[in-house]
Amino acid sequence: MVKRAIVLIDHGSRRDEANAQLEAVAAAVRARSPDDLVECAHMELAEPTLAQAVERCVAIGAREIVVHPYFLGPGRHTQEDIPRLVAEIAAQHPDVSIRTSEPLGVHAGVVEAVLDRVNASS
Repeated sequence: MVKRAIVLIDHGSRRDEANAQLEAVAAAVRARSPDDLVECAHMELAEPTLAQAVERCVAIGAREIVVHPYFLGPGRHTQEDIPRLVAEIAAQHPDVSIRTSEPLGVHAGVVEAVLDRVNASS
């Protein structure tokens, strides 16, 4: 049985390569956290939707789901849309713990990634 599922959600794009980037991040998360089920979702323009990704997690047996907004900062999607969608989905699955993490923000890992990219541009 799956102990925990992580759903990474981004904005979504009409460009397949942009959506594929989230799947690449998910693959890296899976490699670092092999006991977790890791799924992707998009807010707009592409599937799976958040509801579809959560349904998949529940169908596989997840009883704890963490929705991680793959966004840099607080905005409408992270502050309003995703919490609203999570609340609606959670109401349909009262036996499953579904919560949302913070967006990436100014996490030290993001700062490190910025410096890595800047230094690589030299």
